[in-house]
Amino acid sequence: MDALAGLLDGPRARGAFLLRMVMEPPWSVRIEDRAPLCLMSMTHGEAWIVPAGATDPVLLRPGDIAIARGPEPYIVADTPDTAPHARIGPGGACGTLRGEPLSESMHLGVRTWGNAPDGAANMLIGTYLLEGEISRRLLDALPPLLLLPSDDRSDPLLLLLDAEISRDEPGQSVVLDRLLDLLLIAVLRSWFSRPGAEGPAWYRAMGDPVVGQALRLLQNEPAHPWTVAALAARTGVSRAGLARRFTELVGEPPMAYLTGWRLAVAADLLRETDATVEAVARKVGYSGSFAFSTAFKRGRGVSPQEYRRGHGLPNRQQSSPPA
Repeated sequence: MDALAGLLDGPRARGAFLLRMVMEPPWSVRIEDRAPLCLMSMTHGEAWIVPAGATDPVLLRPGDIAIARGPEPYIVADTPDTAPHARIGPGGACGTLRGEPLSESMHLGVRTWGNAPDGAANMLIGTYLLEGEISRRLLDALPPLLLLPSDDRSDPLLLLLDAEISRDEPGQSVVLDRLLDLLLIAVLRSWFSRPGAEGPAWYRAMGDPVVGQALRLLQNEPAHPWTVAALAARTGVSRAGLARRFTELVGEPPMAYLTGWRLAVAADLLRETDATVEAVARKVGYSGSFAFSTAFKRGRGVSPQEYRRGHGLPNRQQSSPPA
């Protein structure tokens, strides 16, 4: 697994919230859905994204793609100074700032929502609703808001998403989920490969001939009974040398990194498969369910069973606008 594949392994939308927003100025919407990740792109017109806090507003032009990382709120508007007239809450619930529902009055068709059918501003929006759909390692590697100018690798996917988002055919939600995943991966691949890009410490460490090899061994073989000595032998350096260099470049010792990686893999298995806790434990290198459950609760704050129950997939109506 190369560094970028390791970082991008995880975006798997499941019934993502996808929408075309059509607006005529003046307009402004406050986003408070607490979603882990939202991707936005203009097909016509322009929009400003105003993050919470002191961060400068970002102008979004046709073909540009912005990614907002939750859970902090932000505003999307025709100008940075336009006061919000609508609020998007958790699950895509939409209303005025006083709580009055807007779902009926702003419904413009299948997955289409806005204040004017022929509005000058058209935005495609794709939102991952559950944190489990995006790996924590990926979320931690991203800024609160990133902007990627129009890019040859993502433009064809945007055109396809634009064509598919308002269609209402059997299996359409699955088509849109996969398009959203592909678009996100294309955007992040461009983002991390740009000049001067600053990926997470472990991502940069992948370029080191020793530490990079050690990271790949840990990622590819999490069930192996690794020790620092065994890892040093496989990478051809001393135990002390590997431990020191690994910690310097990655920011944590090898075995601490391995524990985090094992728990991340286990979380995916608990969420995506019906494997027993015992089977998951052995697949990621634990001797049994007791040791695994203890480590998982220490690292995640809940037991494996509680984590699995908490990541059940809610029913979502794909053809509806915000409700």
